[in-house]
This record gives sequence, structure tokens and C-alpha cells, in this order.
Amino acid sequence: MAENPDEILTRLPARLKQARKERGLSLEAVANLSGVSRSMVSQIERGESSPTISTLWNLTRALQVDFAGLLEEGDNKDQIEVLRTTDVPSIDNMGQGCQIKILSPPEEAGGHEVYDIRFEEGGSLNSAPHTRGAVEQLTVLAGAVQVVSGGADERLGQGDTARYAADIPHSIASIDGPARVFLIVKSA
Repeated sequence: MAENPDEILTRLPARLKQARKERGLSLEAVANLSGVSRSMVSQIERGESSPTISTLWNLTRALQVDFAGLLEEGDNKDQIEVLRTTDVPSIDNMGQGCQIKILSPPEEAGGHEVYDIRFEEGGSLNSAPHTRGAVEQLTVLAGAVQVVSGGADERLGQGDTARYAADIPHSIASIDGPARVFLIVKSA
């Protein structure tokens, strides 16, 4: 990322406009998706107004682009985006005796989400239905888990993978000790 704030502000309008056009969206469509007024989107794209962090966040989510990627110089096709283990966001207050690490980028929330979940012995995660058509794919990396989706109930061991409906109540629970799973949530 560039060190000079003036360079960032110079690049930002063109990057936002480019992202909007690549997605075939009008100014009105971006305004509706982001909650940012059409006139403000236009002013930002013309470099006549500098967006607040909140406005920029809303625009990047509406355009489904990476916040930091907008500000980087050059073509990022020859780059590898790395999320170091110390920087992986986690959720520790969901479920009982489990830690959820979020591996997917924030802009994918609600579409294609990826999680690394570690269960203590007896740990569980009970989930309310996700959006209609949502499906989960779970692979057991260590230990054993019990997966329940609606009326279906399966025991899985290390290396097993299960696919199941996530638009109905569902749960994952460790059995016979600690467990670790890799979970992909795909919304329709």
C-alpha cells in the first residue's frame, strides 16, 4: 500500500469508478446497495469529495471489493494475500466450548464463508436457520463430531466430510474429546 495519503486520495476515485463499471452498476444502483446518496457517490468518483471510513466501507461492501485492494498500487494479480494466524478474527462467544476463526474475507459474509472451528470436549455450536437455500460443508480435521440438520443426525470422524442444509436448525457437537472442523457456508 502506498505511504503517501495524497496518492491514496488521488487513486481512490478512479478505483471506485472502475469497480462500479466492472460490475455493470449505475450510480443509482450503487447508491441503493450502499445507502450512500447517488450525488455523494458521483462526487467521490469525480474526486470532489473524500469519503469517510464509514462511507468507504459501505461502498466497498456494495461493490463487493476488498477495502485495502482499492488503495493498493498496480495490478494485484501477481500477489498473494496472506492472513497470518495472529491476525485471523475469531468469535469466542458463540456456542459452548468452541472457538470460531473466520478465514473468509469480510466482503464474502452472507455469500461464501469459511471457518476453522475448535471444540473443547463436550463443546457444541447450535445454529438457527441461515438464509433460504444455504448449505454447509464440514470436514473433520481432528477428533469426532455429531452433526444434526433438521431430523438428520450423523457421527463424523477425522477426515469425514458432510454436506447438509443450513436453512433449518442445525448443530455441531464434539464427541469423545476435543475436535476441530473446517466449515464452508454457502448461501444461495
